[in-house]
Amino acid sequence: MKQIDSARYKIDSPISLGDLPTHPRLKLSESKIEQSLHHTRRTLSELQEVVYAQGRFSVLIILQGMDTSGKDSLIREVFKDFNARGVAVHSFKKPTEAEHKQDYLWRHYIALPQRGKFGIFNRSHYENVLVSRVHPEIILEENLPGITSISDITDDFWQTRLRQIVEFEKHLSENGTIILKFFLHLSKKEQAERLLRRIDKAKHNWKFSPGDLTERERWNDYQRYYQEAINSTSTATAPWYVIPADDKDSARLITAHIILDQLQKYPISEPALDPEIQEQLACYRRILENE
Repeated sequence: MKQIDSARYKIDSPISLGDLPTHPRLKLSESKIEQSLHHTRRTLSELQEVVYAQGRFSVLIILQGMDTSGKDSLIREVFKDFNARGVAVHSFKKPTEAEHKQDYLWRHYIALPQRGKFGIFNRSHYENVLVSRVHPEIILEENLPGITSISDITDDFWQTRLRQIVEFEKHLSENGTIILKFFLHLSKKEQAERLLRRIDKAKHNWKFSPGDLTERERWNDYQRYYQEAINSTSTATAPWYVIPADDKDSARLITAHIILDQLQKYPISEPALDPEIQEQLACYRRILENE
């Protein structure tokens, strides 16, 4: 779409989140956005089949954002036409006791998509430099050597983790994983309105948790750590895209367009038929027609 320029949302130099818009500037009607999303996701689903058939690349989509930023509904609407056998969604919650007995990247590594498949991380390994940074007591549960109190968790500790994440993603990219990372950039005002809807609409009550308000009090901390994580880990092989998320429909279309736009830059094509089989196709056709 001419109205959507992927480069506009890509982070290739240091940014300040406060300077980036949370509301998209698409000059499209609601019906046009819906039509465009329908077309884009159908094209994506066709490309998914080719990725599956070729079996050379895997695709990892990472979605991060504050509570209510629309990650769940974006997954539902953007990937609804995908063949279920070729895509898996992983939503990472608080690590289990067993997961704490491994390094912090382990549970993410074992959830990575196989070649030919798509993996969607609804929250991801970045929680280990976001939620854990806002609540450093979480790190103590990892029982790390040399970390016995919060005072042991220095800025160098977090810089090391950010570097490890870059190296982790570099390794994945060099081994055939296409990585696209999206931060759904929501305004604090819009979050309040969405939380109020969860309270006011009975069918959405189940989504509300008092903990949402507790985390909202740390809004500025989250914004600061998101900004640092994005600036530190947006690379040529694993770029971040900051998506204005105050309008869910527009955010879905922009994200879908970027995924399609970027995947089309890779040498993804259907595998060639074995030459010997190709030569005999006419013969196989006659056999079927003469049954």
